[in-house]
Amino acid sequence: MKNTHITAILLLTMSLVSAHADPQDEATKAPLANEAYTPGLGDIMGPIQMRHAKLWFAGANKNWALAAYELDEIKEGFGDAARFQPDFKGRPVAKMVEGIIEPKLAVVEKAIVAKSQQQFTRAFNQLTKACNACHQSAGYGFISIQRPTQPPYSNQRFKVE
Repeated sequence: MKNTHITAILLLTMSLVSAHADPQDEATKAPLANEAYTPGLGDIMGPIQMRHAKLWFAGANKNWALAAYELDEIKEGFGDAARFQPDFKGRPVAKMVEGIIEPKLAVVEKAIVAKSQQQFTRAFNQLTKACNACHQSAGYGFISIQRPTQPPYSNQRFKVE
């Protein structure tokens, strides 16, 4: 009987505490899924850098289907950068993507369609230079991209077998 009284008192106390809880506290516990999310430019550029490396190894190994796929993913990433961060800290990202990057992506695409490793290498190098030109003009010259020396993942085959 004594345990029943203690249980009843605990339940009553808990219900009173929760009834008087600050609604502001409950609002701060709301899941983030209800909030709008805008990715930061770094959140977008990191995956683009990874895809840049994968694009290189795909093209260097004449895996044109994978190269085309990675190029499309890079285009999508730059589209996201232009859409979500058109003017990042006063820098015209959308205009830089359109004027500097997109023309180089088109040249890479032509090389992939032509299945020409020589054209691909030249176009890839120009794309890499364009990336660095954007970084430089945006005040982020310390972010310098280069042709990768090792595949970014050891669990993906880049060579067509």
